[in-house]
Amino acid sequence: MAIQKKIIHFETLGCRLNQDESEGAAKGFSDAGFLCCMEGVTSSAEKNEDVILSIINTCTVTAKAEQKARRIIRLLLEKFPNAPLIVTGCYAQLDGALIKQICPDRIVILPGSSKASLLQAARHFAGTLLFSAKELSSFFEKLSKPMQGAAFSLYTPVFEKHSRASLKIQDGCNNACTFCRIHLARGKSVSLDVQEVLNRVQELEEKNVSEVVFTGVNLSQYSAKNKDGLDYDFADLLNIVLGGTSKIKIRISSFYPQHITERLCEYLSSGRIQPSFHLSVQSGSDAILKKMARPYKAFDVERAVTLLRETKDNPFIGCDMIAGFPGEQEEDFVLTKELCRKLKFAWIHAFPFSPRPGTPAFSMQNQVPSAVKSERAKCLFDFAVNGKISYIKSCGGKVFEAVCENSRSDRLHAANGTVFHAVTSNFLHVKFESKERILPGTCVKVKILEPLQEDIMRGMECECSAELYG
Repeated sequence: MAIQKKIIHFETLGCRLNQDESEGAAKGFSDAGFLCCMEGVTSSAEKNEDVILSIINTCTVTAKAEQKARRIIRLLLEKFPNAPLIVTGCYAQLDGALIKQICPDRIVILPGSSKASLLQAARHFAGTLLFSAKELSSFFEKLSKPMQGAAFSLYTPVFEKHSRASLKIQDGCNNACTFCRIHLARGKSVSLDVQEVLNRVQELEEKNVSEVVFTGVNLSQYSAKNKDGLDYDFADLLNIVLGGTSKIKIRISSFYPQHITERLCEYLSSGRIQPSFHLSVQSGSDAILKKMARPYKAFDVERAVTLLRETKDNPFIGCDMIAGFPGEQEEDFVLTKELCRKLKFAWIHAFPFSPRPGTPAFSMQNQVPSAVKSERAKCLFDFAVNGKISYIKSCGGKVFEAVCENSRSDRLHAANGTVFHAVTSNFLHVKFESKERILPGTCVKVKILEPLQEDIMRGMECECSAELYG
């Protein structure tokens, strides 16, 4: 008699923070005896009747992200006919009733603020071979109060999908930027206790994890008490973690430019802080930044980039940019282009302004026509591609440490062995050949060869070629 499988399928949309939380939830279900699958579903996949529950962690940062979520939700319902679908995350937090209308009998809405309840559900339903949407909804409704430390309970030191560890140390945001829904979905800023951050990083180091990525909605707003009762900011936290560990490398996911200070750079100068940074910029026009309610000016962006380049040797510096914010005139966009040209970002995540319901920018006057937004976003994308190519060329012939990645395209046969993917210390996604087997998570040294220009333009996973060194 065949043993019935108990597969839980996880789908994650949006930022690395969502991915971290999904990994933590998957660990909870795995500990409860379920098999967890975290490979993204595709339209070509056949139906899988062994999946008894699917869970999707959604994003609400743009209308396009929500459109993608609805498409994936329908795909999950089709591909896993025996599985109720739990929809959680920021989109579920803000528009749960709308999402449930897609399939009321099979969809269970779990607001993003309650997603830590997945751990309680994993323990409660351990051993089940058949999930019911009605039972799941009833279970979540009965959980009257959130778990203690819920914002940081979806933690795992073991990662199914990623070769590099992540650690969520902050959630929520105290800003109320006029275009953003994230603070509506995730609430005010909260931070993981300093000692607990150190404990978790030490645990990763003991497991020989070579690198950890600090994640959060707004790392600039990290603020927590240490055991001495004093408040510690992000710079203090780095000092504590660097002093309490010996070899693990630390990567910082994203930061506001005005918080890149000389004091912070004292700790960023450590050889254990990876030389890659991402700044939340959005525009090069002070007038538009003011309309966005951003707490800095273009000068702060320039100063941040200057400090980072003085602190690290040729660091990778990327940024976010919004094209076509309401009221953005051609002269405003010219200032944005001049900023990009002057600062030579290694990458720009550019996207057209997306009016989000419930935000002030949704109903602002002087909305920019869609065609103009698309044209400006395309211009910024060209800056991004050229910036990435130029940066890779500046690294040509140099040797960097890199962590081998899990990837669908790993282990492809090549003329001189097998093709592997890795991420370098300065955040270049490289491919190289090796006759030897290299496991995901292994730290190697690679020499950068040349940019893969067509792959960069197509948004492919790897952006440059490399060769093993030593």
